[in-house]
Amino acid sequence: MSDELASPDMSLALDVPQNARLVSEWLLGTSAVLAYHLGKTDTARMIADVSSIEVRLWNTEYSQEGYRIVLVVEPSLYPTYNERELEAIAEVMRDVMWGSGKSVEEVVARPSIPRLGPDWRRQIKTADGPKPSNQGRKVQLEPGHPVEDQLRFTNEWELDVYRALRERQHSLPDNETIGIMPLGGMRVRGWTFEPDLLITYRGYAGVIEIDGPHHKGHAGRDHSRDRMFLNAGVRYVDRLNVEEVSSRAEVEKFVDGFLTRLTR
Repeated sequence: MSDELASPDMSLALDVPQNARLVSEWLLGTSAVLAYHLGKTDTARMIADVSSIEVRLWNTEYSQEGYRIVLVVEPSLYPTYNERELEAIAEVMRDVMWGSGKSVEEVVARPSIPRLGPDWRRQIKTADGPKPSNQGRKVQLEPGHPVEDQLRFTNEWELDVYRALRERQHSLPDNETIGIMPLGGMRVRGWTFEPDLLITYRGYAGVIEIDGPHHKGHAGRDHSRDRMFLNAGVRYVDRLNVEEVSSRAEVEKFVDGFLTRLTR
């Protein structure tokens, strides 16, 4: 099975239903990789931080389709997408579109709209009070994410692995235990990531990534991310595919295997 991203049908408009679900990830991924290979690492990083894009046919002239690209970004990142940065992103996207009969007329950004929970007033009023201590930028104000031991998690799968790690932590002596950091911000060269779980043990650091159904088709991108962790000094990176796990015993077996390989 190929890891290559599916491409939109360039014989059709990019915003037709047949292309709508493909064009966002394809244009973002292709543009980020091209920017990186052109040495524009800051531009590549900013493209990778975009959550999604909205593509709208803006005008047609001389058989050329002109598009307005709306970058949807997290509210905390939105102020960084200024006019200069947006133009740098537009230049790369124009290179990607060159020769296709389609052009990028304009690139703008808007903040993503957080999901609204029924207790939104309490969330806002207590935002400056005691809160989970890890960074977890993407889940801080969104309802429905698990919290345990003053730590945030994206989903129940991450929480299950954390609980298995915590049990392993409690079974070890105080002078040889493990550290567990969920969703801690990590800056590597040109990129900012939030590893699902960063583990320290016996003087080594390792990363566990939990892959849910949304990771299908992203193997190439995931391998590139893993390589960046390794290049930054992480000793070992492993991935747990939740679709291949059916019991708590399998999660515990994965955790024990990860800790063994981390110190091997």
